[in-house]
Amino acid sequence: MKPPAKPAYRRILLKLSGEAMMGDEEYGISPAVVQAVAQEVKDIKSLGVEVAMVIGGGNIYRGVAASAAGMDRTSADHMGMLATVINSLALQDALEKIGIFTRVLSAIEMNRIAEPYIRRRAVRHLEKGRVVIFAGGTGNPFFTTDTAAALRAMEVKAQVILKATKVDGVYDRDPMIHPKAKKFEELSYIQVLNLGLRIMDATAISLCMENRLPIIVFNLTQKGNIKRVVLGRKIGTRIGGGS
Repeated sequence: MKPPAKPAYRRILLKLSGEAMMGDEEYGISPAVVQAVAQEVKDIKSLGVEVAMVIGGGNIYRGVAASAAGMDRTSADHMGMLATVINSLALQDALEKIGIFTRVLSAIEMNRIAEPYIRRRAVRHLEKGRVVIFAGGTGNPFFTTDTAAALRAMEVKAQVILKATKVDGVYDRDPMIHPKAKKFEELSYIQVLNLGLRIMDATAISLCMENRLPIIVFNLTQKGNIKRVVLGRKIGTRIGGGS
């Protein structure tokens, strides 16, 4: 009998964009996508991996876009944070329906629907085998959910950030527009910053660089990819190293 595969990471932070929650829809949350993500999280939980998550809110509201259209940036960002809470609750529901105990911890206090974010509490939930979803960004305007993902990953001592996207890695140009775009197998943090690659914002990349936290960018839409990354398979683009 073949022995079960061993995961390459004990504790991960999975970062999902809000846009990934839309699937083929133009707006909002696709139940099919949420259920598929929940099932993949269940698959990696079965390997003994501790899973924390951060989800963006761009499928519902984009604070930066609203700010560019004339809204006060602080108000727009707070509205974007609330959108992340909506997405987090949707994913929590999908996970618990398939038997995965889940806690939503929000940086903005809303005790009727989510626990307040407390680092020690988050770590304890992970140790008890619960999936922890960090909602509400950092709780502060002018910071993206990418930065929130980097910050929370370091606070709970995750070993890697898995950045799930709609493409199979990082390219020098948008592969949807440029068929000859070059894919990178590996990049250093400095290369990401110098080349202006919009994988995560500069603050998030700088935080990861300072704390030597690797990032793996991969395609969420291909079934089983989260598990493949967790098992250490070489897919997507790995970001790490200082030069």
